[in-house]
Amino acid sequence: MAMSSYEVMCRAIEFRGPDRLPLNLAALGRNDVHHVGWNQIGTGDHQHRETVDEWGCTWARTDMDNMGQVKGHPLADWDAWDHIQWPDPDDPTLYEGMEARFAGSEGKYVATSIFMLLFERMHALHGFEATLIDLYLEPERMAALADRIIEIDLGIIDNIARRFGGRIHGFNFTDDWGTQQNVFVRPEMWDTFFKPRYKRIFDAVHANGWHVWMHSCGKVNGIIESLIDIDLDIIELQQPRALGIEEIGERFRGRICFASLCDIQHTLPFKDADEIRTEAELLLKHWATTVGGFILIDYGAGHAIGVDREKKLVMLDAFLAADPWRR
Repeated sequence: MAMSSYEVMCRAIEFRGPDRLPLNLAALGRNDVHHVGWNQIGTGDHQHRETVDEWGCTWARTDMDNMGQVKGHPLADWDAWDHIQWPDPDDPTLYEGMEARFAGSEGKYVATSIFMLLFERMHALHGFEATLIDLYLEPERMAALADRIIEIDLGIIDNIARRFGGRIHGFNFTDDWGTQQNVFVRPEMWDTFFKPRYKRIFDAVHANGWHVWMHSCGKVNGIIESLIDIDLDIIELQQPRALGIEEIGERFRGRICFASLCDIQHTLPFKDADEIRTEAELLLKHWATTVGGFILIDYGAGHAIGVDREKKLVMLDAFLAADPWRR
């Protein structure tokens, strides 16, 4: 008997031998994951050029349909600390309607999430350049900001767990950590300041029996070891060429589950079907193991990078043809 979506996902994440490649490709109707969100505003209604999220950050967009960028930072000036309206994780309206969002989740791997978990939320509130500078110039204030965000994150996780904990299997979040060349801060800074704080969150998630799934763009090679140390289960990397497919495989294959796809900058927008197939085979060869460790994912805003449905289907077919676990 074929495994359920839930079992395929768990076995791949935990290196226990799935019977096929797990898929998270909602746009193509091939999805082993069912997402159940709470009422976070995120980037807001894309019909509007400007929106304000639940933290008071102002998002601005151009005519190009994408999530936009934070242009209004409510904590740009530290003097605003006493006046900022922090989200209340115990506000019951944040979780209204979640029950209905479980519809269709039977047999699926169910995930919930927080958009912009820690670092991204810090610079959304304080400004990107100011955040990097003040990690050195104002470490006590930055610690207070990080810890305030974490308390809210933990409150949201606790509220979701108390309401639906036994029905959720994974917790995913975004925190982009890299440029095209390296991590935004020195590894020593990351390990001293951020590693113990992420561990607090990861421990809380694991206490609920959920996997931790982190999306992070850029060349984040320098922090993957530290993330493994604090028991990150899945790392979602969408630019495998920037990281180095062979390098990542040599260092981390079999030690963490990868969620990835053909490179969204180098390959999918510009390469033909043969090159997409070659990269799919290369990723599975270097990042997957004989017993799991890889989930095929989608890049949701394909139109923004010039990738249409047909290109995505080519990629899907390439990965399915190279599936190391197909029985």
